[in-house]
Amino acid sequence: MQKFFFLLAVILLVGGTVNAQKYFTRAGKVTFTSEAPVEKIEAVNQSATAILDTESSRMEFAILIKAFQFEKALMQEHFNENYMESSTYPKATFKGQIDDATAVNWGKDGSYPVTVSGDMTIHGVTQKLTAPGTITIKEGSIAAQSTFTVAVADYGIEIPSVVAENIAKEVTIAVDVQLAQLNK
Repeated sequence: MQKFFFLLAVILLVGGTVNAQKYFTRAGKVTFTSEAPVEKIEAVNQSATAILDTESSRMEFAILIKAFQFEKALMQEHFNENYMESSTYPKATFKGQIDDATAVNWGKDGSYPVTVSGDMTIHGVTQKLTAPGTITIKEGSIAAQSTFTVAVADYGIEIPSVVAENIAKEVTIAVDVQLAQLNK
């Protein structure tokens, strides 16, 4: 009987250690900016979900397209209905990992430049993506930031010629997440 309790205690301790390796948020910030010759368009989504496993350096992001907020309601309507078709393609995702896992000392406060690679899915199209970023560790919390560009055509998003001057062919995406330890 003692062996059973010892084995159970070891399993619980190991299981707790594995869970302590995961960090999570449902309040990540994703901004996209389209800077075209005629117009600058920006939208912010403050409800990105992200998870980071520090043991494997894997990370995943998911955002609801309809959660992007625009300065003008008409822009938001056109974005969701005409370009992103968010009823058909309700979310965008990224699944990848930090390329050089040894670049980050997860147990030490600091700011660490990283490169992340993986699969980005937008508008139902998946593309390989490699982007620079920064991981910041402070008092047990982890923050991650990245800024990169994507070509809208790479994701099957069509821009009608009548508004081609108003929308950039490449948009800048900025990600800023504050992650808390899961099961803390």
